[in-house]
Amino acid sequence: MMLRDNPMVKKLVETGEERVGKLAQQLMSNEKFVAAVQGLVARSLAAKGTLDGALRSALSAMNLPSTADLEQLRNKVDDLERLLSSVESKVDTLVAAKKK
Repeated sequence: MMLRDNPMVKKLVETGEERVGKLAQQLMSNEKFVAAVQGLVARSLAAKGTLDGALRSALSAMNLPSTADLEQLRNKVDDLERLLSSVESKVDTLVAAKKK
């Protein structure tokens, strides 16, 4: 018989789940706790923004592209590929018309 099939273990797990649920509910209804979590999230996002800016500056100082630079370049290459495809199609149409 497996440990998780034991009725006593099941009861302990259920009791633990109930207590964790009640604790989570109490914490979420505590305005100070919620405000502290919100403040922590806001500070984390601000720190990430500061770090991202510092990384962009460092990459720029080393003359290396950032992720945004690479995405912009990728978009330009995609635009050029579409334009080239359009030009090729028009050339093919002109060549086919000239052969007739």
